Amino acid sequence: MQKTIKENVSAEIVEKKSKFIANLFYVQNEEEAEEIIKKIKKKYYDARHNCYAYNIMTKDGIIAKSSDDGEPSGTAGAPMLNIIQKNDLINVLVIVTRYFGGILLGTGGLVRAYSEALTNAIEKAKFVSEELGYEVQVIIEYGEQEKLEYYCRQNKLNIVDVQYTDKINCIIEMNNKEKEDFINNLNKMNYKIEKYEVLKEKNIRKNIEI
Repeated sequence: MQKTIKENVSAEIVEKKSKFIANLFYVQNEEEAEEIIKKIKKKYYDARHNCYAYNIMTKDGIIAKSSDDGEPSGTAGAPMLNIIQKNDLINVLVIVTRYFGGILLGTGGLVRAYSEALTNAIEKAKFVSEELGYEVQVIIEYGEQEKLEYYCRQNKLNIVDVQYTDKINCIIEMNNKEKEDFINNLNKMNYKIEKYEVLKEKNIRKNIEI
């Protein structure tokens, strides 16, 4: 299991009249990160720079990307990505918006300012564990719901959605071991599963605060 932020946080600092606004987001994939970057650039359209970095876990490995957004090369995006990685954070995006105050900070000053803004946001954050897993569909008869819910509580499985039609359709998050245990125990369970299907891979949280 790895660590991510429990919820989005922000922080800001002022350095020689320049304002640095750090927004730290939880993201699950690169597309989500890029969409948030677009929205922040639109929100802070009058800012001089919107520098960012993200570190995202996928089944094929980590996707890491950063941008100085017009600041001198290596003064914003890369230092922020380094801080994220040193803090062992995954599935996070930081965007630090700079409103220029008229005084040049120099390369060293820029690195310190962007790093401090992000560090302040991290210090405000709460953390949870996260890992690669699956979203699984389980369809049962109405009389079996209580038994399935009991199994999920006992095994700390998160039921993320329940739909009621002629049968009950439950969407459950499981990591790889939990999925294998569930499949192996299907014939041993004291209730009947009408259908079992893995819908998609996803990052799942166990809501264990770190």
